[in-house]
Amino acid sequence: MLKFYQLPNCSTCRKAAQFLQEHGVSFEPVNIVELTPTAAEFKKLVDDTGVDVDQLFNRQGAKFRELELKETLETLSLEEKLNLLASDGMLVKRPLATNGKQITLGFKEEQYRQIWL
Repeated sequence: MLKFYQLPNCSTCRKAAQFLQEHGVSFEPVNIVELTPTAAEFKKLVDDTGVDVDQLFNRQGAKFRELELKETLETLSLEEKLNLLASDGMLVKRPLATNGKQITLGFKEEQYRQIWL
């Protein structure tokens, strides 16, 4: 089952969810702020999908800017990055869709076609 981490009022998340629904892809919607994955879950996601942990960050978000992560992210250890992601769902790029082996971050229709259809 596809886990679909989203923010319900995010227009990009809604577009991605609509795309999946229109193409008959079953998914479990998860509110990324209310049910943020743990550091261990993020670690497993990184290990199982091969995604670079830095790609998981929502670099356009207010929280990212507020914490001045643009300047400090590269100095943090993997463990520190995972703990940071787990501390606040607003730091996570969304929508984040994963089946445990593959992952998409954000919504690009062509990428969704290739991976989820």
